[in-house]
Amino acid sequence: MNRLALTLAQSSGSSGGAGGGAPGLVFLIVWLAIVVFIIAALWKVFAKAGQPGWAAIIPIYNGYVLCKIAGRPGWWIILFFIPIVNIIVTAIVSIDVAKSFGKGTGFGIGLWLLGIVFYPILGFGSAQYQGPAAGT
Repeated sequence: MNRLALTLAQSSGSSGGAGGGAPGLVFLIVWLAIVVFIIAALWKVFAKAGQPGWAAIIPIYNGYVLCKIAGRPGWWIILFFIPIVNIIVTAIVSIDVAKSFGKGTGFGIGLWLLGIVFYPILGFGSAQYQGPAAGT
């Protein structure tokens, strides 16, 4: 019985490693293209707001910069690490970022829930930074 189970396990798992071959490679290339596109969009948003574009690729610091663009104090970055609170704070910052670019609350909710679509619209679109929406 053990020999049969071992033979079945070896025959079903002998595809040649992790990744799955060509489909895995295609997925990786598509995923990397999406990541580069989102970084470029966030870079443009930061540049429009007068912040360094390279901040888009630095984890944690990019959240700090988004708080600054939104007009929220920098210490709010700590709130991003508190479960449940981070959901609310991310929504508030997203809405304030949208308002800082002259967009409405609906666009801010789009930034919060569908950032992969709305940040490129904000970055590559005609929206201009109008200053922080929230008072610091």
